Amino acid sequence: MRVPVGPSCRFLSAAAQLHKGEVTDRVLSVVKSFLKAYPSKDKAALSIQVNNACSFHCTREILARPKPSSVVKPKIGIKKDKRELKPPPVDKPYIPPPMVQVHANSTTKVIKIYNRMTVRQLAQQMGKKEELVQGLLIGQGEVINKVTDSVKIDAAELVAYDLDFNVKRLHFDTAKNEALGLPSSEQKLVPRPAVITVMGHVDHGKTSLLDALRNSSVAATEAGGITQHIGAFVVNMKSGASLTFLDTPGHAAFSAMRARGTAVTDIVVLVVAADDGVMPQTREALSHAQAAHVPMVVAINKCDKHDANPARVREQLAAEGVELEDMGGDVQVVEISATKSMGLEKLEESLLLLAEIMDLKADMSGDVHAVVVEARVDRGRGPLATAIVRNGVLAVGVNVVVGTEWGRVRNLTDAQNQPVKSAGPSMPVEIEGLKGLPQAGDDIIVVASEERARKLSEARKHRLEMQKMQKAMPKPVLQKKSKKELKKSKEEVSGEEGVESNEGEEAEANEEEEEKVELAIIVKADVQGTAEAVSEALKTLTSPQVSISIVHTGVGIVSLSDVDLAEACNACIVCFNTKNMPAPVEAACKRANVDVRHYRVIYHLLEDIGQLIVKKAPGMLEDQVAGKAQVLDLFEIKGKGSQNVGAVTIAGCRVLEGRMMRGCMANVLRSGEVIYEGKLISLKREKIDVDAVGHGNQCGMIIEDFRTFEVGDVIQCIESVRRKPKFVSSESGAVKIEC
Repeated sequence: MRVPVGPSCRFLSAAAQLHKGEVTDRVLSVVKSFLKAYPSKDKAALSIQVNNACSFHCTREILARPKPSSVVKPKIGIKKDKRELKPPPVDKPYIPPPMVQVHANSTTKVIKIYNRMTVRQLAQQMGKKEELVQGLLIGQGEVINKVTDSVKIDAAELVAYDLDFNVKRLHFDTAKNEALGLPSSEQKLVPRPAVITVMGHVDHGKTSLLDALRNSSVAATEAGGITQHIGAFVVNMKSGASLTFLDTPGHAAFSAMRARGTAVTDIVVLVVAADDGVMPQTREALSHAQAAHVPMVVAINKCDKHDANPARVREQLAAEGVELEDMGGDVQVVEISATKSMGLEKLEESLLLLAEIMDLKADMSGDVHAVVVEARVDRGRGPLATAIVRNGVLAVGVNVVVGTEWGRVRNLTDAQNQPVKSAGPSMPVEIEGLKGLPQAGDDIIVVASEERARKLSEARKHRLEMQKMQKAMPKPVLQKKSKKELKKSKEEVSGEEGVESNEGEEAEANEEEEEKVELAIIVKADVQGTAEAVSEALKTLTSPQVSISIVHTGVGIVSLSDVDLAEACNACIVCFNTKNMPAPVEAACKRANVDVRHYRVIYHLLEDIGQLIVKKAPGMLEDQVAGKAQVLDLFEIKGKGSQNVGAVTIAGCRVLEGRMMRGCMANVLRSGEVIYEGKLISLKREKIDVDAVGHGNQCGMIIEDFRTFEVGDVIQCIESVRRKPKFVSSESGAVKIEC
């Protein structure tokens, strides 16, 4: 049976989707319409094709027809055998096939896709037949006549997802295109401003430097005087050139933000205070820049201070592997003072010179590519994304896909909060019109239609959910035994049971008694990146006794749904840089007795939650020596009968240290070694029962089941004390819980 190319490809596309279990109305309509178009005598062959393309249970449900081999026609003229059928012979017990381990951590292959790649190139990337890829592309609505036709990058991504591949988009980059042999139009390239990320340790003067460059005062408006967002803006230099700057936080909690800033930058300005020198976040910034292979300029700030020592800073940087220009390397060093506006012209010259050497260019007429550096929710405008355009021109009215979200660009706002119609390369803008809140670091791409944007967004979300489920799958375990079962198995093999086994069970019982308290937290912040940073910082406070569980992370003010979730999970709501709650939400919090905490400075948040963890921690039981006594004399009390039943020995002692307490555990030491451990069951002073005897006093003691005291023995009183963990913070801003 000969089938036209177009319908056959659509049929194979639907069959491939059935193979994945994606039974949708569109798939059903394609299969059914294809079957109706051919005579009934050919449907059996078509059924076999479907069986080869998809699983049998899907074929049986969709086609609702048995296989040709399963239809048995009765033969005419043959009498039925009316004899009783003998019962079938008894077979051996069923033995299941050997267990096949499916590894949950198996990684799906990643292919690289780019614009103007052909069907043949896409098929070669995936190792699939060209006809199959062509059929899937036709099923996506693409017009494909031959395998050398170019494919839209969006359609290529959807086909890759259909065939269970992850994708990596190769966006425009001159060096990458030349290395990969990708098509590029040199005549369309135009120079673009450099994107510069300012990095360094907290309070080393990064924001003050940018204030001096653009003659404004951002540092004064930051809570606590420290940056807690990624700020993106354009600085117009005195020479007429413009540079795009990213100001990253320096606090230890914002490591992810610094990494994102490095990923979208062309040049890194490393700010080091002349009085403090190289600090922990300075080293981290160095590692980010070196990992991203981004050129760097070092700005030694606060050189106007009396205790400034730029020479020491140079030595420290050299020790970290930075090849400074003063020492024969290629990293420029500029001594500045942001508050005194000293050395800024030289820093400007260094940045412009480095940007000129790098020869940064972009294709204004090419495909649009931008990167989200921050995202937040505005009550009146909805989800907003701060992005930097990397290639092409992003205009109002286009359909975009941002990570797993999509939308139509309704408005664009520049760094001065002024509306613009379009944004070119290296320009930071705020995008309005997205359907959902994207993640910081997501790529922004422009697609042809709203339908394609929605379809690509849904495919990415489905792919992300599948990856999360795959990661959440437990590792394959054929047989899992508890510690007690394993110990019992070992004892059965070795034939040893008894005292050792009981001791092991007691130890396990003590382990089980150590409870771990869970502190559930809902994080709400003003922007997406800050919410992520706060969540990651809170997770570092997890201790062996208290575990931090981030129930939900959101952007914006606390809502009624957040209160309901907190009540259900018994969670605390931590708000960072958010506005005050509306009156109905505040009333709901009081009714539900939900703890809501507001913060503006990351230091205060971590310290407060750290103290809360210390308060909630049950503490660990520790044995401490509460008192020490020495045996001076012995007194025997005889028992009953010839066997002296019930006889006891009283140790007359003097308390040397601390105090001895009745009912506590006691160690008997002889020549410095413990010879017995037991309970102090009786404590008397001058023939009167007492609960405790202090230092310097004499007393009589009886230890349970022990009579062989000797003069000179030392008796220790052991007391179980519950020790709480401690909250510790370092100068770099890093915090931890010490147990």
